[in-house]
Amino acid sequence: MVAVVLLLVPVAPARALSAINLPPQPPADHVLDQADLLSRAANGEISRALEALSVDGVQASWVSVPRLDYDVSLTRFGDELLQRWQDKDTSGNQTQQLLLLVDGQTNGTAIVASPALRERLSPQLLSSTARTTMGQPLREGGRTRQASLDAIGRLQAVLNGNADPGPPQVASDVAMSPVRVPSHEETQSSNAFTWVVVLLVVGTVVPMLTWWVFSR
Repeated sequence: MVAVVLLLVPVAPARALSAINLPPQPPADHVLDQADLLSRAANGEISRALEALSVDGVQASWVSVPRLDYDVSLTRFGDELLQRWQDKDTSGNQTQQLLLLVDGQTNGTAIVASPALRERLSPQLLSSTARTTMGQPLREGGRTRQASLDAIGRLQAVLNGNADPGPPQVASDVAMSPVRVPSHEETQSSNAFTWVVVLLVVGTVVPMLTWWVFSR
């Protein structure tokens, strides 16, 4: 009876989050995994990769949410979170903040940057990195760790003054060897037909000769 009662109790859906529900300051280790998408090892790797961006003066954070309200996009959520976490340095200038965001319910991704950083990382680059480098591996195989590290690496290359390496190359699932079809001329010049005729003649003449020799 107890088991039946437990089955009838509805399971509460994952709570939708808004920026106001998150801490007022960026996480010290650069990772805020509200959707529990990362293992401890992956958390540490992403944290170290984001920490490396601080050398370029960028305060970067990785944030996952279990789900969002239906009328809130991940990009809008990121912009609101940037405003909540926006800080100023000792000279009074706004810090260069970068947010990598993952929606745990839909595997959606977004990357947003503060106005002070957009001169170094264009909106087109952020959109492409979120959609392809980060988003495609998540949608196809749930590879959250690798997708995040690849996205950070791509942005870091640009911050270091290098050309945008672009999204990772996606290998074809099956490497098909090209099938070569012989041309009409090659078919005509083939000696396969000659060999067939020779074998037929040998197969007919040899038995007849054998019979003729032994019948005498």
